[in-house]
Amino acid sequence: MEKKFGLIGLTVSHSFSKNYFDEKFFREGLRDYHYDLYPLSKIEELTKLLADNPELCGLNVTIPYKESVLPFLSDIDPAARRIGAVNVIRVQGSQLKGYNTDSDAFCETLERWYPITADSNAIVLGTGGSSKAVQEALRKLKIPYKTVSREKGKGDFTYEDLEKNPAVLGHAKLLINTTPLGMSPNTAAMPPIKYDQLTPEHYVYDLIYNPARTMFLQKAEMHGATIKNGLEMLQIQAEKAWVIWNEQAG
Repeated sequence: MEKKFGLIGLTVSHSFSKNYFDEKFFREGLRDYHYDLYPLSKIEELTKLLADNPELCGLNVTIPYKESVLPFLSDIDPAARRIGAVNVIRVQGSQLKGYNTDSDAFCETLERWYPITADSNAIVLGTGGSSKAVQEALRKLKIPYKTVSREKGKGDFTYEDLEKNPAVLGHAKLLINTTPLGMSPNTAAMPPIKYDQLTPEHYVYDLIYNPARTMFLQKAEMHGATIKNGLEMLQIQAEKAWVIWNEQAG
């Protein structure tokens, strides 16, 4: 029996998820399993998507719907409810249950890559669904952090605040981009920070994985920072999603 999975988001053509799962299904001999990309111009289109595709067993959720999808769910895993964002949906008939695999995946990759010390401090660029998952991981790892938003009042700082207070970036040696700035196809974009404030002591993590080296990472590397993109996080969260879907899809 055919089983379908897929990715919903505003722009999904940049995603590696389809190739990742297509290869996985081929390797594991799952000939009746298919993964598709479903661009939605608004989250309300999810209802029609599900009605038109009764074979759907699971969905990944990407920007900008990780928060706005919550009202459409029948149930939300406690961890995802605490985070306030969902990136995985298990579909069981008319029942949709939301999960967050981003936070644990980010946590695993950060622990392996970043040397956590007693005086570790982080700056998180962005305040959306991906940022919420990152914040939960930082709390779990007991790394103090501040958030940055374009809009006053949404984060601890605005980008203008960072520009006026160079000590903020100087103090926080871990910098994490959770915004879509620089993601394919808009690869020339980057967060508006003072890159000359970065040093070889900084660790700079971009959740974007396409392109592999965003302008954000390139600029950071030019100033000696240690850099990492989001590909490993994608792979880990995808495997966690697969476990969730197979609770009822296997």
